[in-house]
Amino acid sequence: MTEFSPAHDGLGAAEEPTPPAELRGFLEAYSPITDEDVTDASLATLEETLAAPAGAVPLRVAAGGAEQAIAWYRAHLGSTAYEGWCEKAARTAWGCAPKYPSAIAHWNRGGPKHTTNTPPRGAFVFWNISRFGHIGIADGAGGFYATGVHGRIGHATSVHYYRHYLGWIPGGCA
Repeated sequence: MTEFSPAHDGLGAAEEPTPPAELRGFLEAYSPITDEDVTDASLATLEETLAAPAGAVPLRVAAGGAEQAIAWYRAHLGSTAYEGWCEKAARTAWGCAPKYPSAIAHWNRGGPKHTTNTPPRGAFVFWNISRFGHIGIADGAGGFYATGVHGRIGHATSVHYYRHYLGWIPGGCA
């Protein structure tokens, strides 16, 4: 496994502002999705998954709620720049600084977890598909946006696209 600092990860993050001192040296786990992680590839909407993003979109957005987080994913549909960096993509979509080294660490943090019902729009959704887990952002209709959908940022119509769905927690920078 390779680990990189989010400020120097080869994904263009070097163009971002220098992180605060307390986050310097922070390591985030690199964890690619494999075919074995996908339960039903037909749940992904191929048109959205392969759509090229229109125009240049900044890597960071100001924290602006669920709509802005979803807009970030939609603007990056088809991108492979965040493959293996799902936690970074999810927190970037919300305009948050790095906090957790992996999706599973994010899931295991304190606070309420929800394992039933449809995740609300903008919620973080989680899967236990490797020792690092996987994370995406709920669309509010039972689907989600994430990295690793047909090998790129994409949309799937069900949280059961990946194996071992864990549940959801509210979105945001907490």
